[in-house]
Amino acid sequence: TKDYSAPRRIREICGQEKVPFGIAAISTNDTCLASETCEELFTPNAPHILFGLNGVEIVANGSGSHHQLRKLDTRIDLMKSATAKSGGVYLYANQQGCDGGRLYYDGCAMIWCNGHLMAQGTQFSLNDVEMVYANIDLEEVRSFRSAFASRSVQAASAEKIPRVDLDFDLSSLDETTFEPTKAQEIKILHPMEEIAYGPSSWLWDYLRRSAQRGFFLPLSGGADSASTAALVGIMCQEVVKKCKDGDVSVIQDVQKVTRRKDWVPATPEELAKEILYCVYMASEHSGEETLTRARDLAAQIGANFDVIRIDGITRAIVESFSNCTNKTPHMETAGGCTAEDLAMQNIQARSRMVMAYFMAQLMPWASGSSGSLLVLGSANVDEALRGYYTKYDCSAADINPIGGICKVDLKDFLKWAAANKGYTVLAKVEKAPPTAELGGAGRGAEQTDEEDMGMSYEELSYFGKLRKISRCGPVSMVNKLVYEWPHLSPSVVGEKVKKFFFYYSINRHKMTTLTPSYHAENYSPEDNRFDLRQFLYNARWSWQYRKVDEAVARLERLDDMRAAKRQKVKE
Repeated sequence: TKDYSAPRRIREICGQEKVPFGIAAISTNDTCLASETCEELFTPNAPHILFGLNGVEIVANGSGSHHQLRKLDTRIDLMKSATAKSGGVYLYANQQGCDGGRLYYDGCAMIWCNGHLMAQGTQFSLNDVEMVYANIDLEEVRSFRSAFASRSVQAASAEKIPRVDLDFDLSSLDETTFEPTKAQEIKILHPMEEIAYGPSSWLWDYLRRSAQRGFFLPLSGGADSASTAALVGIMCQEVVKKCKDGDVSVIQDVQKVTRRKDWVPATPEELAKEILYCVYMASEHSGEETLTRARDLAAQIGANFDVIRIDGITRAIVESFSNCTNKTPHMETAGGCTAEDLAMQNIQARSRMVMAYFMAQLMPWASGSSGSLLVLGSANVDEALRGYYTKYDCSAADINPIGGICKVDLKDFLKWAAANKGYTVLAKVEKAPPTAELGGAGRGAEQTDEEDMGMSYEELSYFGKLRKISRCGPVSMVNKLVYEWPHLSPSVVGEKVKKFFFYYSINRHKMTTLTPSYHAENYSPEDNRFDLRQFLYNARWSWQYRKVDEAVARLERLDDMRAAKRQKVKE
């Protein structure tokens, strides 16, 4: 530690001239306590190790740890290990809620003692403040440590940390007046519950703090927009629960958002009717099945639902282009070239974005209210990674609750929500093959997104994890995948990897305009914070692809040799 001069006002109030700053412990009359910061818990040489060897009995951690799918397990393992190996009490407090950005802090305050969980708070909640407490007998810590001879040997030779003496008692004078808290079972939510309650809580925090009137969602009847709609529905369910519990803060927020004084929603459907506007934006290529699914889902949630056709908008834009150039573009199925075909698909998608913002501004006015709506996006993390969407289409929105969630998890979430949240139509959505319904070359109703991409969503998700988490380039990715995917030949693996990196590189520029999304996966390509990379790549990857081809040839020869050897053994 190092002594610093206290500010004048502190000197006047406390009569204290110097203040020690640094790593130290506080010794009270009856125990010793210290604290470590959020990320220090995750480090190899965490401060709590030295604290424990120095006789610190209580370690506190005032954390700011954001939610990430399946991350709570890691936190629990670390705290359990921290107190199970060296004994002691660990107090973990965590921020809860949306802090005005892409992150959601998922709370789950905990108290641990000697490797046992003594108290645990909620992971997702609409509460502004939540207190977790337990009665701990510190003699249990002392007994635990005294029985561990090897720990005592290490403690004797450990580096000593400074102590600040404090004439204060933390414990009660009468030990018999407090019953010690008993250890409890650890509560860990299923990943589908994390998807349900994390983004929905984030949506409510963002809505109430932004002072907007509600949400506008282009609802296509596909998996992504249906997931977003379901999350708003779950948000309404959780808000109404708090209203029925008499939570004054939540009730006031509802009245502020809806502009309805003294109104309290009786059902989630009543609240959804006030704050969620869904529109099916149909074109000549849209199908009746997707319309039916969209309408049925909106009805089950209780949301407002309308249908609007965008054909007139796209025709007007094409006509304006024709008047300027004396050329009229066509779909490839109508004789157009590839450039014409892509432009005709993209103008449909971009027309939906323009109409979405226009309606978001005017729908409250049209229904006799005031304010404007937040436009919700529905592009998942895998499609963002590959750039499999149109820049400035309906993926361009104010916020996106599913932008950090992979397609595989979203499909599982749809099944879970259909079974557990009352939105049974989601089961039909999950079973339907994903397709954009833009009518491009070869894109009949029978062609799915996965066929169009040339890879499955499972493969795309795995590419993303290898690229970001394992920091693989094309060559190292091939070297890993030939053993991870033994059902594919090395040449097929090589072609898939090259295709992935080609589309990733030519579409990387789309990350610069990616809608702010709920952060749920640690392989998110979003370049605002989590993936700070250039947005211009040499898409030829000439050196890397040459090395990929060399590796594939070498692996193919090795496979041939193994096959010949197996055949010889059979003979």
